[in-house]
Amino acid sequence: TCSGIVPLRYRYDKISITDFGGVGDGRTVNTKAFRAAIYRIQHLKRRGGTLLYIPPGVYLTESFNLTSHMTLYLAKGAVIRAVQDTWNWPLIDPLPSYGRGRELPGGRYMSFIHGDGLRDVVITGQNGTIDGQGEVWWNMWRSRTLKYTRPNLIEFKDSKEIIISNVIFQNSPFWNIHPVYCSNVVIHHVTILAPQDSPNTDGIDPDSSYNVCIEDSYISTGDDLVAIKSGWDQYGIAYGRPSSNITIRRITGSSPFAGIAIGSETSGGIKNIIAEHITLSNMGVGVNIKTNIGRGGYIKNIKISDVYVDTAKYGIKIAGDTGDHPDENYNPNALPVVKGIHIKNVWGVNVRNAGSIQGLKGSPFTGICLSEINLHGYKTWKCSDVSGTSLKVSPWPCSELRTTGG
Repeated sequence: TCSGIVPLRYRYDKISITDFGGVGDGRTVNTKAFRAAIYRIQHLKRRGGTLLYIPPGVYLTESFNLTSHMTLYLAKGAVIRAVQDTWNWPLIDPLPSYGRGRELPGGRYMSFIHGDGLRDVVITGQNGTIDGQGEVWWNMWRSRTLKYTRPNLIEFKDSKEIIISNVIFQNSPFWNIHPVYCSNVVIHHVTILAPQDSPNTDGIDPDSSYNVCIEDSYISTGDDLVAIKSGWDQYGIAYGRPSSNITIRRITGSSPFAGIAIGSETSGGIKNIIAEHITLSNMGVGVNIKTNIGRGGYIKNIKISDVYVDTAKYGIKIAGDTGDHPDENYNPNALPVVKGIHIKNVWGVNVRNAGSIQGLKGSPFTGICLSEINLHGYKTWKCSDVSGTSLKVSPWPCSELRTTGG
């Protein structure tokens, strides 16, 4: 389990959002109350940190920053809800490993709940809700009236010792939970919800981070449930910060995209990933490893096991032609290295295409090892520019993987 990765500290000092004028009527804007409470935590610096209690009610607020050594605790029936006023939403700089906003050039809108350079932060409670009210943002994306990249629901940047648990996240404007340049992060017992047609509402996206553990959660969104990233083309190569030592266990969910995804932004490198005991239904792809020319970097030492997929377009997909580029200045000779991918104990029913592994001519995918995989559906495997081994795979995989071995 995730236990032991991040020490759980008891907060002796406790305050309530109502102490600072917070009103949970669903109409009052509580931005000042949240900022005042967090200012108090930041500047009084109580020993052991402070717990900010959100009682039952609907607390409408603009985006706000967290601080170190705090717990944001949502009681049962508590809702922190984002305002829908997109005009006032604060702008922040693009991430250096992306070089620009992920959707549009320039800066990006700050996440609804944001943390930068923090340590020892907990978001937890009794399954209260953080609601991004993302539909106004989705409609701007659909109508192409966005000026900058949409806000994530929660982002921690350059932070460590983060715990997120026992909270419902819903209707994020963009990605839901985004730890970027972080270490020692635990996300477990969360529920993440967004409509299947909501654009780019990834569930959990560890990005250029290490020592991350994601467990025991239900995710149903409009994009990948869990997607590991590490930077975008020349900017990610230059920044050079990999994602590593990431464990994903006991995730259940549904999406028109992927259950477990790696990429497509992989330019800083991704290594030492374990994903196991994953239960998926009505998916686009069960397991999707994806990169592209210009990415550079690597994907290596990936171990995925014990996956059940009920109804999907693809059971397993490993592709070297996925994702767009930040600008025309990417290097087409920066080819990613994909090697050491071990996938075992996968069972799928009503899977339209068993699998597809399409490497790159200048950089074939190597060390692809498939074992004990049964994908019951309509079409068999397609492969190119790949080498590896297979054992007890049904339907029988492509010739490049037919030699059984270690």
